[in-house]
Amino acid sequence: MSVSVASASTVSQSVRDAFSFSVDKFPLFGPENLKTDQYGLFRSDSGYIPGIKSVSKNYVPHTTDDVCALVEAASEAFDGEVECQTYWQAGHYVSIQPTRADRLRIFGESDNIWPRVIIRAGYDGQAFTGSMGYYRDACRNLSILRQVSGTSVKIRHSSGLRSAMDDLIATFNTLKNGWDALAAAALRMQSREVRIADFLDKIYGRPTPEQLALAATGKSVRAVTVHENRTRAIWNRLNRERELTGRPVMGDTVSAWEAYNAIQGYVQHDAQGKSGFKSEMARIIRASNDADVRLAERLALAV
Repeated sequence: MSVSVASASTVSQSVRDAFSFSVDKFPLFGPENLKTDQYGLFRSDSGYIPGIKSVSKNYVPHTTDDVCALVEAASEAFDGEVECQTYWQAGHYVSIQPTRADRLRIFGESDNIWPRVIIRAGYDGQAFTGSMGYYRDACRNLSILRQVSGTSVKIRHSSGLRSAMDDLIATFNTLKNGWDALAAAALRMQSREVRIADFLDKIYGRPTPEQLALAATGKSVRAVTVHENRTRAIWNRLNRERELTGRPVMGDTVSAWEAYNAIQGYVQHDAQGKSGFKSEMARIIRASNDADVRLAERLALAV
């Protein structure tokens, strides 16, 4: 992963530096060099790209120039310099957000959230997407709320995106309105209280009485151990975030906002520690697709 600070007009160079390779299409052959009608995608620096299905002869892979067009257009949604992070995972991932200096100037150091745009340009035949998420410094969480409308846009996967820059800029500018919806959703979650034990039970369930009885005899029961370790990790995360934001140590109830962020933070930072998700962007992608995080969002936003 690469991180850089640049203006909207110069951000392309940081993207080119991070993705200093091309993706090309070459024919695939069977045993004894038998010709097929399928093609594979290859990076110019490291060769065949695993994890991507073969493509047809009509498939046109997007270029770094296309990614630069997306990034430049998205950067126009912010004023001044932006912080740009790039990540490769069988496709191009880029996040764009205000610089830390701007965050402190605008939002201060309290428990605030600030906008971050994630661009996904994969080679899986899906449309490019831009999503407006929020980042919370207090817990280092980046979350994309899928239940909030207006926070995601799709861009048709076609060659020559740079020639459509005006349209791209207009598309990403629509995400500015999505930020108001995200902020409103956060306030709605903050206004609701939930009993944290019940909230966790609705997401993860509980061990059966038989499993709990067996564990009480001193025997190791995996379901009980996992439940206890996960609950302790989430509980500790909640109290750590309360301490960082000047709140008292929690009791049985917390805001739905805190409960959601605790689940999202647990999945993004704690649950994946041994799963090979070392990069921040990889953890963000993994958490955004996690079924438990999605359920926590629905519960936190429920009226």
